[in-house]
Amino acid sequence: MTRTDVHDDVCDEPATAEPGVGFEPGRRAEVLPSRDVPLGGLRGMTVSRSLPQRDVPTIGAWCFLDRFGPQRTTMRVEPHPHIGLQTVTWPLTGEIRHRDSIGSDVVLRPGALNLMTSGHGIAHSEYSITDKPIDLDALQLWVALPERSRHGDHAFESHTSLPEVALAAPDGTASSQAADAVAVVVMGTFAGTTSPATTHTPLVGAELRLPPGTSARLPLEAAWEHGLALIDGDMAVRDDAGDTLPAPSKGDILYLGNRRSEVTVETSTGARIFLLGGEPFGEDLVMWWNFVGRSHDEVAEARRAWEAREGRFGHVAGHDDTRVPAPPMPEVRLTPRRRRSAAR
Repeated sequence: MTRTDVHDDVCDEPATAEPGVGFEPGRRAEVLPSRDVPLGGLRGMTVSRSLPQRDVPTIGAWCFLDRFGPQRTTMRVEPHPHIGLQTVTWPLTGEIRHRDSIGSDVVLRPGALNLMTSGHGIAHSEYSITDKPIDLDALQLWVALPERSRHGDHAFESHTSLPEVALAAPDGTASSQAADAVAVVVMGTFAGTTSPATTHTPLVGAELRLPPGTSARLPLEAAWEHGLALIDGDMAVRDDAGDTLPAPSKGDILYLGNRRSEVTVETSTGARIFLLGGEPFGEDLVMWWNFVGRSHDEVAEARRAWEAREGRFGHVAGHDDTRVPAPPMPEVRLTPRRRRSAAR
């Protein structure tokens, strides 16, 4: 998914903002509200964006979360570039054709993880597979690549079979109530089970599926920060001290910080939740358009290379010369979006 709302990336943080290195989130319980972002263009789509937030730019290495849908639309996202990240596409409804500049040409379907690693540079397109409007709904997330791997090779992988973990009842035992509550491990490791997808930092991405009337215990890595993004349904969350935490609305994230070994999730009507987490990311990020870099100059150079049609990003077959033009750079210098202190 390409972005048009680049004004959100212009960030001039005060000198008191906390740098990423050594940041300690602490135990948190904050709802990060989503916002509707109209993407415009030929597809006329609107997405719901819950990450990044001004006070919480990353959760682990997760730096971006959009949901496009549910809506009936025709997706036509022409070739556009990326640097410094992995795109994680998790379809919920409908089918999307992905083509990229390293020769991948696959149809993305619900239940399959589609992971593109940009490295130094890649381009891709996303089309719904018919010319008529269809029902579409999906999550698209970005994972920031650390310094040691962000200049590496680009890659694409699709995983149609992902491991599942049965979620235990709150007392830690199996029960009929929790028998159908499962976590699909999409990225990283959850409850001792690891996805086959390639990761570059310690993290977790898992879809939690809870039937109506279910309570389930979620084991967490206490050193990692976590967030619970409510996709559908309702949920209530209690921490390991038995305290009830704020309840997010559909599309929002309940940010938990770190220092938690578990939480309990309850639902009345059933719930579909995406668990995000990971080791706090210790590098400042400059995010603009489709680029995740470290400085204004690095991002400006990537934009220049795309507009000059240089070989850095390659060519996506099947589109002739059609591509998404880069927006103009802002008149002010881009700076890292840093975390801010919040009440614990």
